Amino acid sequence: MLQTLIVALLVVACSVYAAWTLMPAAARRAIALKLLKLPLPGQLALKMIKSATVSSGCGCDGCDHAPAKAEPKAPQVIIFHPRPPR
Repeated sequence: MLQTLIVALLVVACSVYAAWTLMPAAARRAIALKLLKLPLPGQLALKMIKSATVSSGCGCDGCDHAPAKAEPKAPQVIIFHPRPPR
């Protein structure tokens, strides 16, 4: 009985984690704002605050930030090699 309860809790926890991770940023932000109205423990509250704030204009969580003042590189030539016939 105890083993079944532990497995059920693990499955629920993993499902919640996967849903949260794969959820679009706009949906995560809306849920985090609603959860912040509840009394949450310290670490969970910090995670919800981080999720509730917009990091960039596209809601991309900062993955598209270009390095500051990147040096332009010379154009590279693209060479197409034809496949041999089968």
